[in-house]
Amino acid sequence: MRNLIDIQTRYQKLMGPLPASAIVAAHRRQGSTARTSERGMRTTPENAIKYLYRVMWTDPDLRAAILDIRQMDRDDLRIKKIHRRTVSAAIKGGLKLDNPNQTRSIQLAWDKFQRRLQLNRREKIMSDGRGLMMEGNLLTQWVLDPHRQVVGGIRMPSETLLPQVQANGRFKDPSRAFDQYDLSTGAKVATFPLWQMAHTRLTPDNYDDQGSMGRPYLDASRSVWRKLSMTESDLVLRRRMRAPLRMSHVLEGADDTQLEAYRAKVEQDQAEGITTDYYLNKKGGVTPVQGDTNLDQIADVVHLLDTFFSGSPAPKGLFGYSDGLNRDILEDLKRDFFEEVDALQDEQSYSYQLGFELQLLLDGMDPDNFDFTVQFAERRTETANQATDRALKLQALGASNQTALEIAGLNPETETKRRKKETGNREPYPDPTRIGVRDRPEVSVTPGNKPKGESATSISTRTGNE
Repeated sequence: MRNLIDIQTRYQKLMGPLPASAIVAAHRRQGSTARTSERGMRTTPENAIKYLYRVMWTDPDLRAAILDIRQMDRDDLRIKKIHRRTVSAAIKGGLKLDNPNQTRSIQLAWDKFQRRLQLNRREKIMSDGRGLMMEGNLLTQWVLDPHRQVVGGIRMPSETLLPQVQANGRFKDPSRAFDQYDLSTGAKVATFPLWQMAHTRLTPDNYDDQGSMGRPYLDASRSVWRKLSMTESDLVLRRRMRAPLRMSHVLEGADDTQLEAYRAKVEQDQAEGITTDYYLNKKGGVTPVQGDTNLDQIADVVHLLDTFFSGSPAPKGLFGYSDGLNRDILEDLKRDFFEEVDALQDEQSYSYQLGFELQLLLDGMDPDNFDFTVQFAERRTETANQATDRALKLQALGASNQTALEIAGLNPETETKRRKKETGNREPYPDPTRIGVRDRPEVSVTPGNKPKGESATSISTRTGNE
């Protein structure tokens, strides 16, 4: 592990120090500046005191939250489904490079970077997405080889890393920004410079506070989940103890010996599985005691279930609890879910963009001179139908083909290559009656005649001699 983490030391021994310009630019992109006019403290008083004490150990509160979330994910299929479905929706379609100017050098560099880091593998970005949701932090270590190539983006366990910040929330030394500890022994494992560790966070107390760690997505739902689990266990125990039918035997005037003999006889018959009638020679009676008739009254469980799912990214109807849920209401709630998914996409893709910008800096290219963005291919706020509909509308208004293809979720550069290839493979002996005739699509948009206010888009093809 130490050999993997101390890649900077090995790199410097093999190739010398990294270019100063690349380190400065990487620090600037991570939020660390040199001399500025900033004054005052970024942190809250509570965090400032915490940073003074937390100099040789990681955040225990964050570790406790992460351990709870991991245990919940293992024990409860609902938690597992929330994490898996949300991340699956976020990473659907994979990553792409939005390169409006179609700069070939940038596109080639991205293709190589994506293959080296296995960012074209669903398993890799799925693992990173689950880590971001369950830990609230995505700390990615950029691993370099002797040829100044970023060959790995390793997701590090965030509960083992400690940002080395001052009481004012600024890094003490960007060249020693993060320390990693072995929590079983208390020993420091490694120290990372700021350029080597990309850090994206979910809901930190203060984004500008560089020591403020993110929080797991379901962090605030832990107490409700414990109450829900406890209540469900109590419900099962109550059903098991109170549901069976019992009999009340009353033998008026019987002494203890007679009562015990009668009880032994009845229980013997019951143990043998024999249904018996009871005959008494003195005043008494056998009265059935019904089981609990209120076992269906589980309003407390429903309340806790609703409270728990109010903190989840999606309505409970998407996770199997569809009783009493109106379809129209579900459609509205799904839009909120897609907005949460888009926010997760932005956080995760930004981490990969930091790594790609580091690679460009090492290749001698300043990322500020190029227009590009690393993002996920499919934005979940729109369905595929809605995205295609919007792309055709913009094309009808005169937008470029590249813009229309990007909105529809296609790669313009790939589609341009395929179109050129198809042009070269056309029939060498065309129809003489069609020479000089150019077909072009005509887009017709009829607004407001579809559910949810969507427009109907129709495309017809007409020839140039019509």
